[in-house]
Amino acid sequence: MRTRFPLLATTALALSLVTPALAHADERRCLDEMCFYQSLPTVDALLSGGGADGTEPGGLNSTVARTFGTWGFDLKGMDTSVNPGDDFFRYANGKAVDAIVIPDDRTSWGAFIELRNLSDNRLKVIIDDLSTKQGLTGDEKKIADFYNSMMDTKSRNALDIAPLAPTLANIRAIKTKGEMAAYMGQTSGKFGASIFGPSINADQKNPGINILYVSQSGLSLPDRDYYLKDGFAAKKTLYEAYVTDVLRMVGYPNAAQAAKDIVAFETKIAEASWSRIENRDDNKTYNPMTIKEIAAASPGFDFVTFFKASGLDKAEKIVVSQNTAFPKIAKIYADTPLETIKAWQTFKTVDEAAPYLSDRFSTRQWEFRSRDLSGAKVQRPLWKRALSVTDGAMGEALGREYVSRYFPAESKVMMQGLVADLKTAMGKRIDGLTWMSAETKAKAHEKLNKFGVKIAYPDKWKDYSKLEVKADDLFGNIVRNSQFRWNERLAKLNKPVDPLEWGMTPQTVNAYYSPTRNEIVFPAAILQPPFFDPKADPAVNYGAIGGVIGHEITHGFDDQGRKSDGDGFLRDWWTAEDGAKFDAQAKIFGAQYDTYEPLPGAHVQGGLTMGENIADLGGVLMGLEAYRLSLKGAEAPVLDGITGDQRVFLGFSQVWATKYRDDALRAQVVSDPHSPGMFRVIGPMRNIDEWYKAFNVKDGKYYLKPEDRVKIW
Repeated sequence: MRTRFPLLATTALALSLVTPALAHADERRCLDEMCFYQSLPTVDALLSGGGADGTEPGGLNSTVARTFGTWGFDLKGMDTSVNPGDDFFRYANGKAVDAIVIPDDRTSWGAFIELRNLSDNRLKVIIDDLSTKQGLTGDEKKIADFYNSMMDTKSRNALDIAPLAPTLANIRAIKTKGEMAAYMGQTSGKFGASIFGPSINADQKNPGINILYVSQSGLSLPDRDYYLKDGFAAKKTLYEAYVTDVLRMVGYPNAAQAAKDIVAFETKIAEASWSRIENRDDNKTYNPMTIKEIAAASPGFDFVTFFKASGLDKAEKIVVSQNTAFPKIAKIYADTPLETIKAWQTFKTVDEAAPYLSDRFSTRQWEFRSRDLSGAKVQRPLWKRALSVTDGAMGEALGREYVSRYFPAESKVMMQGLVADLKTAMGKRIDGLTWMSAETKAKAHEKLNKFGVKIAYPDKWKDYSKLEVKADDLFGNIVRNSQFRWNERLAKLNKPVDPLEWGMTPQTVNAYYSPTRNEIVFPAAILQPPFFDPKADPAVNYGAIGGVIGHEITHGFDDQGRKSDGDGFLRDWWTAEDGAKFDAQAKIFGAQYDTYEPLPGAHVQGGLTMGENIADLGGVLMGLEAYRLSLKGAEAPVLDGITGDQRVFLGFSQVWATKYRDDALRAQVVSDPHSPGMFRVIGPMRNIDEWYKAFNVKDGKYYLKPEDRVKIW
């Protein structure tokens, strides 16, 4: 996935919730849907996760990655009774997917989640080792204390709502809409919410400087569609019941009516908000304005007070993401009774704090956000929730130890070689494009040559010396960490971007491309089977990790990435004719994905997933190109009757062998820019001539005539 890095949304604490996508909430283009900047963990990380027993390599309690077959691919996981043209996902992975039993506290299971579970187990070993050491100091002591504070349920249950009581009293004391606007500004780095979300990030048109972005915010469900589409009416009803319960738990008067008013308020905001597809457009979401201009355009909300209270009034440049939505949302705010907004602020605050309060709050939140919304059956074990909180707070401190224990130095060297191979392959593919002019090709090569690459871990580790952590004060630790992170971001406003900063920790199983930095980043944890195995057949590696590398490179040239140049400037470097040809092919490609229906009535959105789909197609093509180049003219070996080209395609496909719960899958097609796993395989393959040849595909449900196959990169 391609996404802006690094950035802080409305409040650091708000990142612990499932919130609607902000156009500029995260500009990294990440490989998988769990893309996140180091933050407090997402609700799914806190409430849903692995938990069944399994000590074999790759099992749920293992600290050793499992292997796949004898040369990197699980032949036993194939279902060769399926015609590849009918369903290549099942042909490659059918028996493997059928064998998956989703743990009760998970909403899906596959290679990504298995490796994330492996990372969790390894981090648990690190923390357990720390607990046996005497005289801990520095980051080690802070890690142990943070973890132990989350594990101390006895203290949390005794305190119940008490830690949040002063905050709730402050909300009750608000007397005017102006005071509420100031309060919303003050929630940056604290518990609370705002209908407009400030964030600090590199300027897309001057990427060496951090500026202020402001985006629509205020919703609590995963996407605006949950408020507006009939298909989510049952979820909306469950949401209202949850809001009612939360308000009752804190003694809010007339909780049921207040909950109805809150849901109605958020529904109006949803109607005014831009869709996720609109939010993908880098040009449309770049609207520089002054505070006075924002206030004049959206008179229903006191932006002057809001920015001053947040400490952001000194911003030298502000970019508004959804400029046409702001006046509508401001009017909704102006037309809504203050008591409703106070009830909303109370609910949002308690909902954010719930994982760190007593069991009655954390359990009720799990029941709604993980069970009701996504289909999880049991809550995550406490140790995993404690680990997620600790990792979210001190990820790089844990990451340094993770690297020293679990990442072999030779893997970084091999990865550097693979990245070089994939860049060479992309260069050759650019040269071979028949639809692109020489002028645009030259600019594309210029951008490719300027790509930055980060592998495994940062050269400069984050400094946590100013973060105060106490073993007996979870709530205080959360608040102090959030303020620490907000202060860290605020200090970067109007200042140069730090080129050494990472947007993911080494233990994160993911990868990303940043357009403002024009760089691709591969954390250590993704460099293991089934993505990368030094002992595996090269063809499988080129299909798997090669597909990952190619995916991230292609993000620099997808429908949004192509709008930025090699220095990270949002600037059109294409000829008008070439741009039109690209858009025409992308439109056809998107229309293909619109037809994919993983569940009845749940369609993939080609417009939402466009960038990821283009990156998947480019990734597998680059992996194949790089593998062929690596042979240096020699004939590819045949292993177990499978050719080299076939192994590349199978290696790519194995990565996406995933099973979902229905609710999770329905949520993904509405809110995630990534297609479900089955269509991350089927979608690219049916457009690749070499795939048809490799598997002798002559017909089938997903067969495309040669003239109908999309050719982009």
